[in-house]
Amino acid sequence: MKFIANQGKRVEIAVAGTTYLRHAIQTRFITTRDNYIDLIREYVLPLYEEGDLLSISEKVISICQHRIKRREDIRVSFWARFLARFASPASSRGVGVSEPVKMQYAIDQKGLARILAAGVAGGFCKLFGIKGVFYRIAGQEVSGLDGFYDGVWDEYKDIGIEIPKDPDAVCDEIKKKLGVLCMIVDANDLGQEILGKCSSLSWDEALLKQLIRDNPAGQSRQRTPFILIRRKG
Repeated sequence: MKFIANQGKRVEIAVAGTTYLRHAIQTRFITTRDNYIDLIREYVLPLYEEGDLLSISEKVISICQHRIKRREDIRVSFWARFLARFASPASSRGVGVSEPVKMQYAIDQKGLARILAAGVAGGFCKLFGIKGVFYRIAGQEVSGLDGFYDGVWDEYKDIGIEIPKDPDAVCDEIKKKLGVLCMIVDANDLGQEILGKCSSLSWDEALLKQLIRDNPAGQSRQRTPFILIRRKG
């Protein structure tokens, strides 16, 4: 098969002295009507070979799990509006807790006291050029919330997409039902997180992150949530 990369990305990547090929698999626009087992059966199985690794965008799994928060269901408080004013503004990479509804989600998830502490610590550390402290204190549920932003897809303007539920178990389910070795990732052009992986996948997290260090799935309108990874040669 011919491996294809998204625009501005590379097919080949060298990790720990080994070269790997990455193929960006394009899909239709995925909605809550879809099932991730059926999607992988349709788009991945025809290409998958023994020894391959599939990298899956966390958003696909979350949408299929109906892990959706709607703007009208989140009641934005004074504290959310107040704290959002001190957060980093939205950029081409997306919007964070500068969007009051996302700040309110953080408060609802972790409590006002923790989010106040995260805001104070984050603001103090920024004075010394240290970024990301707010999200490290607030936790993965807060940092992993996508959506409430229409810079790429209009459909995401009024919904938030939470991180997947039980991502390790999802990967094991995919392996059991389809024989596909996989990991679920939260990746963008700034960084990568491995949210889940098959229990039979022995590669350590640092190596797995290196395989997708340039975010081969992209973060615009590519519709390539599945990245097939194969050792070259």
